Amino acid sequence: MPLSRSLSVTSLSGVLPAWDEDDLPVEDLLLFEVAWEVTNKVGGIYTVIQTKAKITVDEWGDNYFMLGPYFEHNFKTQVEACQPPFPPIRKAMDDLIHNGCQVYFGRWLIEGSPYVILFDLGSAAQNLDRWKGDLWRSCNIGLPPQDREANDSLILGSLVAWFFQKLTEQLGDKPNVVAHFHEWQAGPGLILSRHRKIPMATVFTTHATLLGRYLCAGNVDFYNNLDKFNVDKEAGDRQIYHRYCLERAAVHCAHVFTTVSHITAVEADHILHRKPDVVTPNGLNVKKFSATHEFQNLHSISKARIQEFVRGHFYGHLDFNLDKTLFFFIAGRYEFSNKGADLFLESLSRLNYLLKVHRNDVTVVVFFIMPAKTNNFNVESLKGQAVRKQLWDTAHAVKEKFGKRLYDALLTGEMPDMDSILDRDDFTIMKRAIYATQRHNLPPVTTHNMLDDSTDPILANIRRIGLFNSRMDRVKVIFHPEFLSSTSPLLPMDYEEFVRGCHLGVFPSYYEPWGYTPGECTVMGIPSVTTNLSGFGCFMEEHVTEPAAYGIYIVDRRFRSADESCNQLTQFMFNFCQQSRRQRVIQRNRAERLSDLLDWRYLGRFYIHARLLALSRAFPDKFKMDPTAPPKTEGFRYPRPYSVPPSPSVSVHSTPHHSDVEDDDDDEDDETYDEDREAEKDRLNIKAPFVLGATPDGEDDPSG
Repeated sequence: MPLSRSLSVTSLSGVLPAWDEDDLPVEDLLLFEVAWEVTNKVGGIYTVIQTKAKITVDEWGDNYFMLGPYFEHNFKTQVEACQPPFPPIRKAMDDLIHNGCQVYFGRWLIEGSPYVILFDLGSAAQNLDRWKGDLWRSCNIGLPPQDREANDSLILGSLVAWFFQKLTEQLGDKPNVVAHFHEWQAGPGLILSRHRKIPMATVFTTHATLLGRYLCAGNVDFYNNLDKFNVDKEAGDRQIYHRYCLERAAVHCAHVFTTVSHITAVEADHILHRKPDVVTPNGLNVKKFSATHEFQNLHSISKARIQEFVRGHFYGHLDFNLDKTLFFFIAGRYEFSNKGADLFLESLSRLNYLLKVHRNDVTVVVFFIMPAKTNNFNVESLKGQAVRKQLWDTAHAVKEKFGKRLYDALLTGEMPDMDSILDRDDFTIMKRAIYATQRHNLPPVTTHNMLDDSTDPILANIRRIGLFNSRMDRVKVIFHPEFLSSTSPLLPMDYEEFVRGCHLGVFPSYYEPWGYTPGECTVMGIPSVTTNLSGFGCFMEEHVTEPAAYGIYIVDRRFRSADESCNQLTQFMFNFCQQSRRQRVIQRNRAERLSDLLDWRYLGRFYIHARLLALSRAFPDKFKMDPTAPPKTEGFRYPRPYSVPPSPSVSVHSTPHHSDVEDDDDDEDDETYDEDREAEKDRLNIKAPFVLGATPDGEDDPSG
């Protein structure tokens, strides 16, 4: 089923009707965002609201507030308590406090320092039964007592609706309130607010439909059967019917409904029975990752640290050249099928076969960074790093002794006698160090002791495809079932450092409403693989003429069979392995130059549009907008770059082997890549993505 495009789902420069920022009088408005993940890191929504805070504060100033649940530890470590700047907010809070519900106010200590209002759910829990009755009378939705998350969401929603009711009573007609609710956990607040006819404009954003995530986790053919599902039955079978009803009711109560990507817009239309009014792509605070001309150097530094880990992990089996070793990785929640780990593993098996058949001298080390249940690091992994450190210390001790004796010999004006510079004891120490690296078992495929070793899906598939890190394998696998940390005794790197040190991120997701991981790779200049079933992949297909030329490979998982998708992913990775070092450097530069396309400074305009649309529907006498007006500008697409093409399909050699001369020319120390020259060529080809009405020079109108 192809993805249709509505007027609200077009390209970046054409998505919004032409409007003047003065049409939105921010000084006469108050903006509230409600989400379960305000100061409370659970998943991707935390990243959305945290990274978007800076541009929202820049636009709204002290008229912007975030609402969420209170957790003592989070408040003490992330929030600076202070008094509300507006008396009506103080009075609304006091009304709740005087009735026994604790409410906290402060500044969230992130970039932008937005105000936060946090509600203590425990202090209001005694009202749960009464509020369940209110919910039933308002929309006939009942919540089972055993679902604590749904009950907590009702407590939060009831407190939020109570707060908004008291606030709007204090404010009167001015300033008007815009309330933006994220995900089903915030839904009860929206439902109750609309039922009580609180005068405010409402926006609801679903970042992933609840039922969609459950269905995809069950290995169903989701996208080809979207129009065939009996959604009520499917939700009931999974015992989430009450949650599904909350989400669907919130969607239909909101003045404006938005979602994060084209693919999720189609899903929401079928699952929640309402087409999104606006698609609001997720952005990043690109400044956080910005390294200007340093990102290539940061790649080299971080790569060297990963190489040190690999030296220890593969001690005794380090018969491959680390200078010709590529680091691939996949990271995220441990959703084996949804995140595409099943497809990735099968593709790695085929890649291993291709590299061996073509006698390729490239080795690929693949990291799986997905948190699973473990009880500690395994002994072999810790021992490997200890052996590596011991060898390093031994080499340095011998080097110091060797250097001093060589220096003394040269001072006498004589050619040094090697036998006198390195004595028998030195050779004995070095031999003992070599013997210490002997290993009679294979390097482990996992760094930790798994609690469910026999049933773990990644380990089960590694056993099936036989990738056990043997000497013959050109693809090595390391499963790190824990999020990365700079304090780890095994791989002491944080996630950003690790990503910068890798060569390729692989995220062949089957269900990914947006996908921050490939976006983070892009802004750090690291090529990545995504799919046309992820929001990020759809976004890049629409806005970049040839994504592979910019280091973004998009696997077709929508219109191809699983086997065909697997072969396509294998070919992408094999072609990447065929690239020269120079081509990889150019490709990293190209990927990093797409950063502005993912910056909240641009993508935040979709949220501005959604708020204005909500105001025009809630207060039509005050705010005018014609949402059906056709876009006045044409869509923008990044053109394919003119300069040296880094796309493997057009730039690799016709045979799997480079010549010896080429290998010498590709030596990193002799790199002749001219950053300024390449940047100038890109400036001729890449236009600002939000110049209204602009079409790239020399390009046909993409909408024609």
